[in-house]
Amino acid sequence: MPDQSLTPDWPASVHPPGSDSFEQTALVWLFDHVPADYRLHGVLRRHPVALSRLARQYVSAALEAAREGYRTARVDLREHLPPHALDQVMNAYLEEGRRTASVLRSIEAVDAELRAAATGRSADA
Repeated sequence: MPDQSLTPDWPASVHPPGSDSFEQTALVWLFDHVPADYRLHGVLRRHPVALSRLARQYVSAALEAAREGYRTARVDLREHLPPHALDQVMNAYLEEGRRTASVLRSIEAVDAELRAAATGRSADA
């Protein structure tokens, strides 16, 4: 049964905060949204809040790139593509922008809970 306190942006594969598997499922999910080479850094596995910060920045930059691409594609590509292809490119930017914005909201929700968990641990120490 889903946790009713979680936001609609909460990723389905990440277990609720406070559960024994929350951080592990958050790690797996976050690693799926960053470049594969991020897996090489042990510090990101040991400190999930560090990974969530990097993921937030990475996806935020991708969203800004999609927005910039959308703003400039018609001018940049109009001499190189037929109108129907340019329309398809614009639609691809729109779809990717929406998808990326949704992923970013989910990362922000997970990040907030990882930060709260890390703060709680440091207060207990």
